[in-house]
Amino acid sequence: MKGKCELLVSDFDYDLPTELIAQYPAAQRDASRMMVLNRKSGEINHTHFKNILDYLEEGDLLVFNETKVFPARLFGRRVKTGGKLEVLLLDEKEPCTWEALVRPGRHAREGEEIIFGEALRAVIGERTDSGGRIINFLVEDKQEFWDQLFKIGKMPLPPYIKRPAEEMDRERYQTVYARSLGSAAAPTAGLHFTEEILGQLKDKGVQFAFVVLHVGLGTFRPVHVPKVEDHRMHAEFWRLDAHNASLINEARQNGRRVIAVGTTTVRLLESVAGDDGTVGAGEGWTSIFIYPGFRFRVIDGLVTNFHLPCSTLLMLVCAFAGYNKVLPAYREAVEKSYRFFSYGDAMLIL
Repeated sequence: MKGKCELLVSDFDYDLPTELIAQYPAAQRDASRMMVLNRKSGEINHTHFKNILDYLEEGDLLVFNETKVFPARLFGRRVKTGGKLEVLLLDEKEPCTWEALVRPGRHAREGEEIIFGEALRAVIGERTDSGGRIINFLVEDKQEFWDQLFKIGKMPLPPYIKRPAEEMDRERYQTVYARSLGSAAAPTAGLHFTEEILGQLKDKGVQFAFVVLHVGLGTFRPVHVPKVEDHRMHAEFWRLDAHNASLINEARQNGRRVIAVGTTTVRLLESVAGDDGTVGAGEGWTSIFIYPGFRFRVIDGLVTNFHLPCSTLLMLVCAFAGYNKVLPAYREAVEKSYRFFSYGDAMLIL
């Protein structure tokens, strides 16, 4: 790998057999395997997620992203021609007006009306800077929009899951602690947690804090440039209230470990941190891009999944744990047939 200013996207490639890409979740959330990586020594242990209690201590603070996935994928037809269109809703710009990805995009003309299901109508608007389209839904009010969406929308499974969304995905492609509706994708590191494990962690004295980052195009957009630093992230909405900000600041001030559950949580925390690592309450949009050379100010540990080759998520993990430790760990995960990506196995980095 090159120096910080010479990082190539191809440096983050690795060989992954397609049969290791998880198409379904594990039978039970906590039945996933878990690789534990010591980011200082590079030591690797293999266990199962239900044993995460063995690696956490009294006083540790787990920070969760409590965003909630909505059924953001819609299948519709063009009113004039009957041609089929697929729409993935990303960001709500104002009530009933969304930025979305439209496929096939070349057939979607500005001003054209489309219909989803039997009653939900919309008009295609202008193109956005990030390659999406504005979609204006023709509804009486916001409640009508959400009622229709939850009736006919599908859970937005990633494209590497080569099957249609099923009814069980409404539960399993959602964390058990999801509260704040607004994500077009799940913060998948949290999918392994069960109510039972959360209770056991509390009993052990592990503390919890909750933040919101609505996962959109920024997290999963492919990198199309050869040099890492030339990539630009799409902005995603975040929110951190005063109570949870104080929990995070108190943990750091008292020398307790702050462990982020998921890369989206990392991006939020590192977006709002001052130079001394203090986080402030508020809300806004972040387009932070974390790759090797980044100076982390808040987190001491990370619960994550195994990410796509050449992805910004893999770059973030390499920034935290070290490129020369993460890539060999990924190769070992392939050798030991770990399950990869959203519905795959977990990685704990301490």
